[in-house]
Amino acid sequence: MARDDIRPVVRLRSTAGTGHTYVTRKNRRSDPDRMVLRKYDPVARRHVEHREER
Repeated sequence: MARDDIRPVVRLRSTAGTGHTYVTRKNRRSDPDRMVLRKYDPVARRHVEHREER
Protein backbone atom coordinates (compact mmCIF):
# COMPACT_ATOMS: atom_id res chain seq x y z
CA MET A 1 0.00 0.00 0.00
CA ALA A 2 1.21 3.48 -0.78
CA ARG A 3 1.73 6.04 1.94
CA ASP A 4 -0.97 8.39 0.65
CA ASP A 5 -3.71 5.75 0.37
CA ILE A 6 -4.99 5.94 3.93
CA ARG A 7 -3.66 9.32 5.12
CA PRO A 8 -3.75 11.89 2.30
CA VAL A 9 -2.51 15.45 2.70
CA VAL A 10 -5.41 17.91 2.84
CA ARG A 11 -5.53 21.71 2.79
CA LEU A 12 -7.77 23.55 5.23
CA ARG A 13 -8.87 26.96 3.90
CA SER A 14 -10.19 29.71 6.15
CA THR A 15 -13.89 30.56 5.88
CA ALA A 16 -13.12 34.19 6.76
CA GLY A 17 -12.18 34.85 3.13
CA THR A 18 -8.57 35.78 3.88
CA GLY A 19 -7.03 32.96 1.86
CA HIS A 20 -5.09 31.54 4.82
CA THR A 21 -4.57 27.76 4.72
CA TYR A 22 -3.29 24.99 6.96
CA VAL A 23 -1.88 21.71 5.63
CA THR A 24 -2.49 18.48 7.55
CA ARG A 25 -3.14 14.77 7.10
CA LYS A 26 -6.35 12.89 7.80
CA ASN A 27 -7.35 9.27 8.13
CA ARG A 28 -9.65 8.51 5.21
CA ARG A 29 -11.06 5.34 6.82
CA SER A 30 -12.20 6.87 10.11
CA ASP A 31 -13.20 10.29 8.68
CA PRO A 32 -14.36 9.99 5.04
CA ASP A 33 -16.27 13.32 5.06
CA ARG A 34 -14.71 16.73 4.62
CA MET A 35 -12.84 17.97 7.65
CA VAL A 36 -13.87 21.18 9.48
CA LEU A 37 -11.63 22.53 12.24
CA ARG A 38 -11.76 25.75 14.23
CA LYS A 39 -8.25 27.20 14.01
CA TYR A 40 -6.49 30.55 14.30
CA ASP A 41 -6.37 32.79 11.23
CA PRO A 42 -3.49 35.28 11.65
CA VAL A 43 -4.77 37.50 8.85
CA ALA A 44 -8.20 37.92 10.48
CA ARG A 45 -6.54 37.72 13.95
CA ARG A 46 -9.19 35.43 15.39
CA HIS A 47 -10.29 31.79 15.46
CA VAL A 48 -12.48 30.79 12.50
CA GLU A 49 -13.60 27.57 10.86
CA HIS A 50 -11.22 26.07 8.32
CA ARG A 51 -12.80 23.67 5.82
CA GLU A 52 -11.10 21.00 3.76
CA GLU A 53 -10.77 21.81 0.08
CA ARG A 54 -10.25 19.23 -2.65
